[in-house]
Amino acid sequence: MDSLTQLALGAGVGAAVLGRRIGPRRAALAGAVLGTLPDLDVFWPFEDPIDAFVLHRGATHSLLVQALATPVLAEVVMRLFAGLRGQRPLVWAAVYLILATHALLDAFTVYGTRLLWPLSDHPFGVGSVFIIDPLYTLPLLVALGWAMSVPAWTPRFGRVLVATLALSTLYLGWSVAAQRLAEARAGEALVRVGIVPERTLATPTPFNTLLWRVIAVDGGRYLNLYVPLLGGPETISAYAHPIRPAEPGCLAQIPTVDRMARFAHGFVRTERAGDRVIVSDLRMGLTPHYVFSFAAAEISGGIARPIPPQRVRAVRSIDGDIDWLIAGVTGRAAPRPLELASAVDLDRIALAARTATPATC
Repeated sequence: MDSLTQLALGAGVGAAVLGRRIGPRRAALAGAVLGTLPDLDVFWPFEDPIDAFVLHRGATHSLLVQALATPVLAEVVMRLFAGLRGQRPLVWAAVYLILATHALLDAFTVYGTRLLWPLSDHPFGVGSVFIIDPLYTLPLLVALGWAMSVPAWTPRFGRVLVATLALSTLYLGWSVAAQRLAEARAGEALVRVGIVPERTLATPTPFNTLLWRVIAVDGGRYLNLYVPLLGGPETISAYAHPIRPAEPGCLAQIPTVDRMARFAHGFVRTERAGDRVIVSDLRMGLTPHYVFSFAAAEISGGIARPIPPQRVRAVRSIDGDIDWLIAGVTGRAAPRPLELASAVDLDRIALAARTATPATC
């Protein structure tokens, strides 16, 4: 999640566990600082941009590493606040909860979080919440603002704090249920026209959990199905895009492409830009503006050769996306202007899928 949300969550957990001992304000400040620590791995000097992408949310987000770091950080906290001396079990619990909730919240996004590193290198990513979601964050900000304004713990503040933490947690539960519903509706639409995709993934569109994008990898292309939860089957729209410029084996020997594909669980697109091959993570960003794209190879003499990876930043446009997003959130069917040229009729999509073939190198 975004840094503001993680700061607010850490502050809420810190205030809930330590607020009675050192006051809501100081407990919230301590929690806010601890809640941002796992993201300091962005300053680590990774070897190349793809490593910086796929290795983020690694050791500092591991529940196991956080358990090992807890005693050290807890001792620092106890020395900073006199009211916590002699409260070692409580402070250890607070520190670990603040660190662990950061990692667990990140795992609800699609990015991927290595919760069990080094025992497992698997990047866990439920993908049920967008990286910025106001409905999740706002209750936490309310609790943070209240904590900073009260000098001492009161029963009323305690009730508000518990309510905001419970509300934000329930919202995460709702997001998982909404994701399952979107997947089911998209699956029904595909089954109706005879499409059996290789893999599918449902992710929320920006800032909400009411309009979902379901990515369906189907041969040499992928489909974006946009599913408004407040609308019926007729409000689902679909867009088809090529997923690779070459036969599957053409880029198989490029290590950086392979790293991206494994990290993104196969939801990657490769495309030609002159002689360069650009690899993009389909899960983050809306077509055609992917958040993470890298030049990973060059085509020379019909052969793909690896090059030092370079981050490719697209010129982003949101033309028409605000109106489209509002329409989808409120359950209305609306075409997405930036994908309009790739729109497909769900009643004819099966025929299109049979005739779609990937380009060759």
